[in-house]
Amino acid sequence: MSKPKPIEIFTPPNMLKAKAGGTGVGLDAAALKRAEAAMEELKTEFADWMNADVEKLGEGRDAFAKRPCNETRGQLYRASHDLKGQALTFEHPVVARMAASLCRLLDGSPDVPLLLIDAHVNAIRILVKQNVRDVSDPTTNAVAAELEAQVRELQAA
Repeated sequence: MSKPKPIEIFTPPNMLKAKAGGTGVGLDAAALKRAEAAMEELKTEFADWMNADVEKLGEGRDAFAKRPCNETRGQLYRASHDLKGQALTFEHPVVARMAASLCRLLDGSPDVPLLLIDAHVNAIRILVKQNVRDVSDPTTNAVAAELEAQVRELQAA
């Protein structure tokens, strides 16, 4: 029998830490404070950005209502998709949920009822205007669940 070879352990270098200038000892407290301060400053702009995204959603809805075609449907879809992503970033999880439901609606059936689009858009407008962020709010959850159910029902037909 041959003698077993000794085990050699190889630890690759942490390139991310090196690129970030870290030594592994700890974070730069001053840099962390600057980053937190920058985020706080940006939070004041979040509301403006959310309102702008909701405005784009309304414009997409209006364009689709006037001329329902693939182009305007795509415009409405992009606005709802952008809003879905931005809402999570801006700490509006319920808006993200309703925007996701609208995306599923637009991604499904070729005949999309304008009333169901309006229900989504109006719910999103209200949530943003009233700054509703609580995912445990029973009324908000009931509205979101009903919109999602309507979308599922339409897509099943």
